[in-house]
Amino acid sequence: MIIEKFHEGKVKALYQRFDEKGRMVPDGVKYIDSWINEDVTICYQLMESRTKELLNNWIEQWKDLADFEIIAVISSAEAKKKVLQSNL
Repeated sequence: MIIEKFHEGKVKALYQRFDEKGRMVPDGVKYIDSWINEDVTICYQLMESRTKELLNNWIEQWKDLADFEIIAVISSAEAKKKVLQSNL
């Protein structure tokens, strides 16, 4: 999960770059879906990547317009299996 906080006054530039160049994800990164808060200041993106380095390569294309936080997540089904097969 990527939490992308748009820099103040840069949202329009971000969407213009997206229209011109697309998402610009490197090979090995898959965009799944995204949601934007109603104030259009934060984007929550679900992405799949083989490595964190590949995500950082993607972030390099956008870091002048937003700040990024990467949060590793697993599905609910994976979490259930993990918990039931452990001593948690």
